[in-house]
Amino acid sequence: MAGDSRVLMDHNMEIGVTPAQVKKLPKHLREAQISTERTHLISDPAKKPRQRYVQKDGKCNVHHGNVQETYRYLSDLFTTLVDLRWRLSLFIFTLVYVVNWLFFGFLWWLIALIRGDLVHADEEGWTPCVENLNSFVSAFLFSIETETTIGYGYRVITEKCPEGIILLLVQAILGSIVNAMMVGCMFVKISQPKNRAETLMFSHNAVISVRDNKMCLMFRVGDLRNSHIVEASIRAKLIRSQQTKEGEFIPLNQTDINIGFDTGDDRLFLVSPLIISHEINEKSPFWEMSLAQMEKEEFEIVVILEGMVEATGMTCQARSSYLDTEVLWGYRFTPVLSLEKGFYEVDYNNFHDVYETNTPTCSAKELAAKLRDGPLLPQLSLLSPEPKTHTFDPLDRLSKQDPLSQDEDKEERDSGGDRGETNGSAAALEEPPLADGLPD
Repeated sequence: MAGDSRVLMDHNMEIGVTPAQVKKLPKHLREAQISTERTHLISDPAKKPRQRYVQKDGKCNVHHGNVQETYRYLSDLFTTLVDLRWRLSLFIFTLVYVVNWLFFGFLWWLIALIRGDLVHADEEGWTPCVENLNSFVSAFLFSIETETTIGYGYRVITEKCPEGIILLLVQAILGSIVNAMMVGCMFVKISQPKNRAETLMFSHNAVISVRDNKMCLMFRVGDLRNSHIVEASIRAKLIRSQQTKEGEFIPLNQTDINIGFDTGDDRLFLVSPLIISHEINEKSPFWEMSLAQMEKEEFEIVVILEGMVEATGMTCQARSSYLDTEVLWGYRFTPVLSLEKGFYEVDYNNFHDVYETNTPTCSAKELAAKLRDGPLLPQLSLLSPEPKTHTFDPLDRLSKQDPLSQDEDKEERDSGGDRGETNGSAAALEEPPLADGLPD
């Protein structure tokens, strides 16, 4: 009876089995939405529409209202200017310069008015503070020429005007401060690292399947640029409502999802697309969650990818999220990496593609209990398909030409044939239908 249980268990699960050859679909089929039983079950029209906490493009759906202490924004004026929208930033940029020129133009006109330069400008022997300054318009133009150092030479300050010399020094210093602040704001706004996050990709869906006899939650990340993200790291959080034992309701409770913090797997070398895996163990929030329970749950998984931009050294952060309806049970990601002549090629047409795999519908806790009863999966059953993995090791071609390796392969096939004869009765059985969960 235990042997039959192991055979059925082997049939219900697929360990290390990937498609033998990835077939490229036509473009209109690749762009179409993936139709799966999982999405059909969860995308029930009777289910209330969900509000995302974080959009797929990384924007947070949080609006701050009724902020009373708005003066706090002025305490960090530089960051406030950088965070403004582009149209408002350009308006403030222009307004600051125009107001500055008008202010000092008024001061130059006021000095000329007090000294009487506007009245005695045409008299012979009269030395004005600024030559050829006879109106407010000419004072405004002189202010622009002074601050921008255009230097037309038509309007020139004279040495017999000490108040004009002092005003010239003040305008030169304040003009440099205004230039440094406004040009610095525009430079930082243009070179913001969040624009680098536009070329960081996350898969449309997350999947749950078995890896090494353990249930795992997986999603894929990739970088489209040739310049890499330095010191890349990734983390994930589970967002869902929670009610404490005392009756307190927490609408957006955040729980950490371990994706390799203990082992260092959260540190990424993001040269090609990577599949990020979260092992569903005793510390995982999905430990006791089966397929049936997940279809009733409402949650959101927020993933955060951080790193430094190689060109600028600034920290970049990319975000995305997966609702419960975007987590596919019993699927794996289609391979996108292939070995060409002298390099590895990434096919981004299959970046979001998944394929179905035999996965038990029970929870990870129940699966672990079954595995503790005995080595249910020491090897694949004869009823399961032959494992075919996509490996792109250049040494494989050399091993095919090595006669010693061919002899070893022949011995392994002979030993496998002997094992097949002993299990011939099992191979002759008809393939049983897939079970919903694990056998008792």
